[in-house]
Amino acid sequence: MAEDDPVARYAPSLRNPGLSGVLRGYLTGSLDLVVRLPDGRYVVADYKTNKLGSPGEALTAWHYRSGAVEEEMAAAHYPLQALLYSVALHRYLRWRLPAYDAEQHFGGVLYLFVRGMSAVEPAAPGEPPPGVWPWLPPAGLVEALSDLFDRGAGS
Repeated sequence: MAEDDPVARYAPSLRNPGLSGVLRGYLTGSLDLVVRLPDGRYVVADYKTNKLGSPGEALTAWHYRSGAVEEEMAAAHYPLQALLYSVALHRYLRWRLPAYDAEQHFGGVLYLFVRGMSAVEPAAPGEPPPGVWPWLPPAGLVEALSDLFDRGAGS
């Protein structure tokens, strides 16, 4: 995984012994939306309504700036959910799309924090819009995890 990948900073937290046994529910979720882009790629979109401000504080796009959204993503273990959703979409496309190729057809994930999305306040150059967390997992990672689910860890 590349150092600039937003999940690279999150991945080591999965080794936390406190997570043992608390991942219940990650495999019972459902994809909110799958979008087919004009270029033929498919993207998972997941809507979140998390309040990132203090109680009683009026929320603005600033509360949903890139750094704040990244912190919330990690705290809620949404990158793990994003990876599982990526595998689910990969497996579906592999089954349903003739000549499916993960590098060509899988377009990643978008977590959309609807309370922070704003058409009024533009993003800083090089940053995603407020309230949006984009991630394009490496196709090899998605394929490898899908294969692991097929054969299990003991094989």
